[in-house]
Amino acid sequence: MAEPGPEEKIDSTFRNGSLTAAGIILGFSLNFISRWVSNPNDWSRIDILPMAFLTVGIAIQVFADLLARDSLIAANYDRSRRLFLIGLVIVALGMGIALLNDILGLGSMQILG
Repeated sequence: MAEPGPEEKIDSTFRNGSLTAAGIILGFSLNFISRWVSNPNDWSRIDILPMAFLTVGIAIQVFADLLARDSLIAANYDRSRRLFLIGLVIVALGMGIALLNDILGLGSMQILG
């Protein structure tokens, strides 16, 4: 894939669709961590690892800077999109670790009920 030029811009309509998708994904991530934290079960040390992944991943998603005015410049948009996707992968790893802990019976914060 060719690198965009220094002043190449993307269409604002295209960015709006990306912002909608990013907002839905971020909302899902925040809802997952909110429901998991409000679980009445006790915490154990093994729960710290998935919580750290979830927190870091959500922070990266929030600070991906897709809302910045200069994100209409293609190079800045590509950087922000990559950063958001890195955050999404980290959140997915955190969810996977939490589910694995639950399946193996290691953590006390049950996700599967």
